[in-house]
Amino acid sequence: MRAIMQIGQPGRRQKVCQRLLLICASAAAITAQAMPFWMGAAMAQTSSASSVPQSSLDSQVTKKLASIVADPQLPLAGLSVLSIKNGKIIYQQQFGQRYIARDHPANNLAVDAQTLFRVASVSKMVAAIGAMCLVEQGRLDLDADISRYLGYQVRNPHFPDVAITTRMLLSHTSSLRDEGGYNFPANVSLHSFLLPAGAHFDRGLQWARPSGEQAGESRAPGKYFHYVNLNWGVLGTVMEAASGQRFDMFMRDTVLRPLGVTGAYHPELLSPDELSRLAVLYRKQENEIWNLQGPWVAQTDDFRATPLVKRSLDNYVPGSNATLFSPQGGLRIDVQGLARIMLMLMNEGELDGRRFLQSASVRALLSEQWRYDKSARNGDDYHGLFQAWGLGFQRFSDVSAQHYGDRLVSPVKGKPAFKAVGHLGFAYGLQSGFMFDPATRNGMIYIISGVAADPEKNPGNYSSLSLWEEQILTTLYRFY
Repeated sequence: MRAIMQIGQPGRRQKVCQRLLLICASAAAITAQAMPFWMGAAMAQTSSASSVPQSSLDSQVTKKLASIVADPQLPLAGLSVLSIKNGKIIYQQQFGQRYIARDHPANNLAVDAQTLFRVASVSKMVAAIGAMCLVEQGRLDLDADISRYLGYQVRNPHFPDVAITTRMLLSHTSSLRDEGGYNFPANVSLHSFLLPAGAHFDRGLQWARPSGEQAGESRAPGKYFHYVNLNWGVLGTVMEAASGQRFDMFMRDTVLRPLGVTGAYHPELLSPDELSRLAVLYRKQENEIWNLQGPWVAQTDDFRATPLVKRSLDNYVPGSNATLFSPQGGLRIDVQGLARIMLMLMNEGELDGRRFLQSASVRALLSEQWRYDKSARNGDDYHGLFQAWGLGFQRFSDVSAQHYGDRLVSPVKGKPAFKAVGHLGFAYGLQSGFMFDPATRNGMIYIISGVAADPEKNPGNYSSLSLWEEQILTTLYRFY
């Protein structure tokens, strides 16, 4: 995938946003020679899901996914997947390890259905749902100047007459940028970072400048799309100011618990049992060097090696610096929790017979706010990956070229394109995807807990996704 949806990643992706083998029923299913992917794609094109018994199709999909995870050239540390068809969960499976004991393999722990993962920028989408809860409560106006909530005037100093709104934050059109940073310690307030007179304003790289504009282009707030993690740090702070509650606790109390979802935006809020089920994220990379033959190297959430030390935040004032709680990428959640969120959205705000959001609110979240127009120079499509955006949700338009575009699955004869809404995530070796079609109520979720090779050097064939993401999605698409 061409973009990093989170923090801590080296290389070109960092410029955008800083982006599971429960051993199968038999070891032979995993260690068997993997079928070439082109054969799998061809099989998908000539065999519809309706013509294959469900149990047989499940077995075929599981075998194919196991071969992707165990590919000796491009192995994955772990994978958790789930498919929903016509609003019902029809398949879920896990592969690989959530914890790899480098020197004692017998102590490895397998990924299972209850494994939690730090899902990177899929966190943004869930935070957007929390923001919409505040809108419904009348405590947040999408089109009001965010200064109203923060208690000080927030302006891009290069465009001082243009107010910045929550809608702009959610649609990545605020004119904020990540170059100045987007994660700050407890002694830094966003007030001191966003305002030119602030102690942490520094060179002002957090704001887009007119000097970067080309002919016919405007970088003013509301005019130009640029994927930015800082938008969610500011959004979380606005949400705190509007709710009077810490972002992580607000999301726990207002979104996760009411939906019956296990998880938290910071591991501090996980129970000991939940913490024990948290996957370590891995890469076969050490000191910035990828090594396929080398060991899996833990990148984050390895609390067996380094026990979690809770921070002292007793004096934290909500509305001052929500980056402490990683609204842009810190959500720890399992695939079943993501499925409950997806089902709620598919049902336009209802889950288990109870209404969580109004239908109009769900439609607003998914509605198009921006679409890439090359001739209008209205945004950065980032190698074709970003073609359209809603309010915290990416809209996948099935744009495709070699190594370019937002297409999710390889074209299948007789099937319509999978045009979906949702979000992608990338960080610390993790790659995740949450995407569904509101019309058909078909959806797919995947979480990869570690990659062995540089995604930048292993691009997909028909999109800006990585090669293995394309393979996983096209394999799951056989269910539809």
